[in-house]
Amino acid sequence: MAFTICGMLRLPFQTKQTVIQLPDFLIPAFQVPPSSARRFATSAPQSSRVGAAPIALPPDVNLRLLDPPKRKGAITRVEPRRTIEIEGPLGKASVQLPPFVSYNIDEAAKKATLNVLDKKSRDQREMWGTTRSYLQNHILGVSEGHTAILRLVGVGYRATVEPTATTVKPEYPGQHFVSLKAGFTHPIELGVPMGVKASTPLPTRILLEGIDKEVVNSFAASIRKWRKPEPYKGKGIFVNDETIKLKAKKIK
Repeated sequence: MAFTICGMLRLPFQTKQTVIQLPDFLIPAFQVPPSSARRFATSAPQSSRVGAAPIALPPDVNLRLLDPPKRKGAITRVEPRRTIEIEGPLGKASVQLPPFVSYNIDEAAKKATLNVLDKKSRDQREMWGTTRSYLQNHILGVSEGHTAILRLVGVGYRATVEPTATTVKPEYPGQHFVSLKAGFTHPIELGVPMGVKASTPLPTRILLEGIDKEVVNSFAASIRKWRKPEPYKGKGIFVNDETIKLKAKKIK
């Protein structure tokens, strides 16, 4: 089988059209693939519909839309954002709405929906689902609360919640501290963020509770980083249902 390529080659002694003969094993590299190439997924691509999903409102949760404060004489290129204030039995929270996101609430059905100005805009679609997730998490936080359970796995690993600390200064009045004994020569003391409640139902368990899911999980990650789970003995600090696959021991 012969395959020829015709083209103009810039040679120092020749500038006319040149015909090159290629061997058979190089022919597939120069062939143009068909337009209907096989894809990794056989299903048609579909965009997410998270932003358009309605949010169910518990009966003891109230939402209020606050307009941005007016600034006299101030000129800015950034459009001020409106704020949704969520109030429930466990406290209050707020979510800022981008300028292109609209908010509607059905009092009869106790459902809230979000919409955007241009559904074809990629940036607006991304923030549509993100804003809806933030609002859903805050509604769940003020009504039921968010929790994170940490498990300390290892010989001598213990945790306690203390009202004072020797290595960390309090950031606000009445702050408590989580004291970890995780194999170091000294205990690790971490201040509990404002709005988060920490307790130790067992010496090897830490229970974190709060209305802000982001703050609760962030504090859980800051505790976990002191003893990340290792794959040889399975020791470390595990968050919620976290597991690790054990590896075979290294034999010299």
